[in-house]
Amino acid sequence: MPIAPADLIPAPADVVPLFVTEVYRTNFGGTALDPLIDRLDAGARRLAAADTAGQAWSDRNGYLGYTSYDSFDIVTDAGPEFADLTALLDVHVMIYAQLLEMDLRGKAPRMTRSWVNVLHPGGAHGGHVHPHSIVSGTLYLSVPDGASALQFEDPRHTRMMHAPMRRPSARADRQPVMAMAPARGTLMLWESWLRHEVPTNRAGEERISISFNYDL
Repeated sequence: MPIAPADLIPAPADVVPLFVTEVYRTNFGGTALDPLIDRLDAGARRLAAADTAGQAWSDRNGYLGYTSYDSFDIVTDAGPEFADLTALLDVHVMIYAQLLEMDLRGKAPRMTRSWVNVLHPGGAHGGHVHPHSIVSGTLYLSVPDGASALQFEDPRHTRMMHAPMRRPSARADRQPVMAMAPARGTLMLWESWLRHEVPTNRAGEERISISFNYDL
């Protein structure tokens, strides 16, 4: 006797999410921390104008803009506003680690590196990860209209082999690549192994941010 179509699915099936990748996002623009964003923006522009070593590194490495990545290990040395930023980030990185239920073994994550990024129109930053750290992130200080989003890549991408593409209407957590557009004051945190990139800056002005790494 043939099986009736109604009997092919005898009970509701479960789809269980496994190995979820979680990105932390909050925004300080328009809050009590708004003056700090202004101070950081001014400090980043001041540093970009004065840091000849960072300018030279950016030129040598074809970075269309400026970064202090090679000239300052931690930009707290560049002004008091950056020290205030570190205190703020310490709190949010700990919150993120707790949300992810990381076993920190009684330790607090600490900043090991931070750097200013000034991305000129037409500039981009190719796909990369942040080795030797557990949490990385970026705080956005100036995001003009048309500025690049931050684009994350599914960490399973290289193992998908014959897997079909997802529909454009698929949920965000099912897309192989997902862009998250920041605004002025946006803070994003992610686990440092998560590959990400900054596509071409289509804005007519500079996109300014501060990136950082944390480790135990």
